[in-house]
Order: sequence, then C-alpha cells, then structure tokens
Amino acid sequence: MIVRIIGIFVLLGTLLLGILWNDYRTFTNQAIVTEAPIILEVVKGSSFQRIMNRLSYQAPAADSIWFKILAHKEGLATQLKAGEYKLAVGLKPLGFLLQLSEGKVMQHSLTFPEGWNFKQLRQVLAENSDLKHTIESTSDKDILQKIGSKESHPEGLFFPDTYHFEKNTTDLVILKKAYFKMQKVLNYQWQNRTSGLPLKTAYQALILASIIEKETGVVYERPVISGVFIRRLKKGMRLQTDPTVIYGMGENYKGNIRKSDLRTLTAYNTYRINGLPPTPIAMPGQHAIHSALHPDKGDSIYFVAKGDGSHQFSATLNQHNNAVNKFQRKRK
Repeated sequence: MIVRIIGIFVLLGTLLLGILWNDYRTFTNQAIVTEAPIILEVVKGSSFQRIMNRLSYQAPAADSIWFKILAHKEGLATQLKAGEYKLAVGLKPLGFLLQLSEGKVMQHSLTFPEGWNFKQLRQVLAENSDLKHTIESTSDKDILQKIGSKESHPEGLFFPDTYHFEKNTTDLVILKKAYFKMQKVLNYQWQNRTSGLPLKTAYQALILASIIEKETGVVYERPVISGVFIRRLKKGMRLQTDPTVIYGMGENYKGNIRKSDLRTLTAYNTYRINGLPPTPIAMPGQHAIHSALHPDKGDSIYFVAKGDGSHQFSATLNQHNNAVNKFQRKRK
C-alpha cells in the first residue's frame, strides 16, 4: 500500500513538473510585445521587480513568475541597466533581458543644418525634450569655456551634422561633440590646403568657409566663389559680400539690404572693411571648408545672383555690370 501511495505521488509530481515545464517553455517562447513597440524607461537604481511592474503595465503578458525564474536562471536579474528602451513587436522574454543587460538603449537624434548660426543652434537644443538642459542661462562665452574652446565667439565652431544620443544626455555633451568634430574636420582640411593662400590660420579658413556656405547652396559653385574671394584678398580688394552685411545687421535685418545698410560701418560689413570679418557668420559644412582651402583657379573676381540660386561670374568690371543689368536690374 505504501509503495502504491509513493508511486502515485511520484506520478503526480512528474505530471506536475511536466505541466510546469510546458508552461515555462510556453512563456519563454511567446512574444511579450504584440501590437506596437513599447517605450520603457528604466530609472537608475530600479529593482528587478520594479522593472517588471513597469513592463507588465504596458505588456500584460510579462506579468509572470516565470520572468523572475528565467532572469535568475540566466544570471541576468541584477544586470539590467537603466535607460530608455524601445521594445520591438515580437520581443520574447530572454530577448528583453538581454537588451536591458547589454544596455541597448533607444537612440535619439538632433540635426544642425549647414549655414545655421549659433543662436539657431541654441534654440533647437533648448526645444529638444529628450535632452537634459544645463546651459539655458549660460552665456556664450561660458559655454565655450566649458567645452574647452579658446575662442571668445561661438559662431562657426560647431560642425553641422546629425548627432545621436541617449535620453537625458546633456545639451553640453552635444555641443562638445559638434565642437570637436569641427576641430577635426577643419584641422585635417587645413593641413591639406592648397599652397599660396592668403590665409594665415585655420580659423581664417573657417571664416571664409562660412561666407561661402551662406553665399550659395549650389555645390559646384563653392570652389568658384572661393576663387573669387581668394583673388580679392590677394589683390587687396574688399570682399563685398551680402551675407556678412546681414550678419552684422543682426536683429535689424528685415529681409532686404538697403543702400544705407551697405554704407553703415560694422565689423562684418565687407563693403566697408578690408579683408575678412572677425569671426565666422554661420556653421560651414565640410564641402564649404574644403572649397575655402581649394579655390578654383579661374580669373573671375565678380559674381552676381542669376535669380535661380546660381551665379554669373565675371573677370572684369564691364562684364560684371552687364551681368548685373541682365540678371538683377531687368528682373526688378
């Protein structure tokens, strides 16, 4: 009798273990995210149970004792890292644990377009809700000190690009990335520049590149415009470029330049000053920097907008006046 009872208990135990094993296998093979991706933010210091509670609120299938058993079995229960995670549809329990233990957090992105100025850059940083804002009340000068720049003016020092980051990355970290990338690109281009340029420093090249960037969005024109400016600098001619005038006008610029604006002396009015302005006027991209240091070898020293985004280039003042009559005065 005792042997029979023991046998029954063994049989029941075996059946129960079989049922539990099947339940465990079913759980580990089922998707915990089924309808749409889930964004899960794991706060630093969260316990395993707290993480599971947050997950099960969005994914009811994750509310199971098997999750804890699986995590301990795989040695991952104490390895889950804080951060913001995007959980894909079809994600299974082990995949979830591995994603969090490997810290594969969600990446956000922020783009600084070519030709932007520093004021625009600061604004887009301030408006990004995924960043941790630390510089809202910080002056431009103090920002430069914090990122390790020796310059006193921030314009043009940050490389226009798309930057990827984790949630709650500070705005200052993004600025450091953009600053050091600009330093890397600029220094490389400076070291490989064409010989004989009337530029004494890489910073002067950056100033010229920023003007080229603002003068044209037509890529093939940039070396040609660079050639015009380089020849003017060599001849001692003023650059006479409108984007510098606009930058010098600041908030007073309302969409058009008047004759009085061209006569007004500012540090950036290249109709009134000789040589380059004191700082860049925008963020130049790599192609504009390359063009500044590899100018076209033509003979043009004038150019005028044709009205379609491109320019007409001239080698003599007579040719230039004819081009002005053709493309600007007739259009007016």
